[in-house]
Amino acid sequence: MVDKPIQRMKDLPSTHLLGTGTPMCAGCGGLAALHEICDVLGDKTVFVNAAGCMTLLSVYPFTPFRGSWLYTAMGSAPAGAQGVRDALDIRLARGQIEARDNLDVVVLTGDGSAYGMGLSATSGAMDRNLDFIYICYDNEGYGNTGQQTSSATPHAAQTATSSRGYPGYKKDLFSIWAAHQPAYVATVIGSEPLDLARKVEKAKSLQGPRMIIALSPCPTGWDFDPQQAVDIGKLAVKTGVWPLKEYVDGEVVHTRIPRQRPPVEDYLRTQGRFDHLFQPVRQEAVLAEIQARVDAYWAPLENAAR
Repeated sequence: MVDKPIQRMKDLPSTHLLGTGTPMCAGCGGLAALHEICDVLGDKTVFVNAAGCMTLLSVYPFTPFRGSWLYTAMGSAPAGAQGVRDALDIRLARGQIEARDNLDVVVLTGDGSAYGMGLSATSGAMDRNLDFIYICYDNEGYGNTGQQTSSATPHAAQTATSSRGYPGYKKDLFSIWAAHQPAYVATVIGSEPLDLARKVEKAKSLQGPRMIIALSPCPTGWDFDPQQAVDIGKLAVKTGVWPLKEYVDGEVVHTRIPRQRPPVEDYLRTQGRFDHLFQPVRQEAVLAEIQARVDAYWAPLENAAR
């Protein structure tokens, strides 16, 4: 847990709270983000973890979490968080626990739950103004069961259920969450640790529903060498594929606008799930469409910055 505001890399926590030796895949972008999230939040947390990749972290009787952990079905983590928060509030009101023993309630899910199966429960929790933090590690597919297509899968990506490339488009979960007018919504990525830490610190300082989406490069699902995970994460930000932004007080602010954006093709080429776009015949129309959609997103912001 941080003792002072995070302004620079030297301010990041030096004590790491999430244990090592977990069964997660080497190079997991979600685990990289979670390590830092745990460090900033501290050990007075209870993670309500929906079924997915991260439920492999706690294999009875072992757990890497210093705080508390609760497993739920894939679609019901926010409902579980409601029960935990209510129980804590009741015990506080009755004097059965002191304020110093209170816990931050943190939902932890993959994109399959956040974008799809659990979206209804999440919407309800925000409508009730539940005081919780929601962390989505977004590896753009159902990674725990073989990388099937999810609502977070990007256009043209190969998955276990779309071998010729997903014909649909990634759902804009940030905007869906922001439409509920929660206390806070942010996008983060583990390869940008200072931006991530500042946003988690801000979320911790607020009350009400606080939502964070962490893009999580997945070596097994995206088909790349695990040692490339950080570089791929940085490319996602530099090319504009993954905008770093936050919603607070009714406004959306981009926390980083790339000064020079490499072509999206540089990002796509790093992952085997997009190989079919380049060989045996380059899919120029698809590549141009992807680039055009990213350019259209950034054009108003770049014009305003000039």
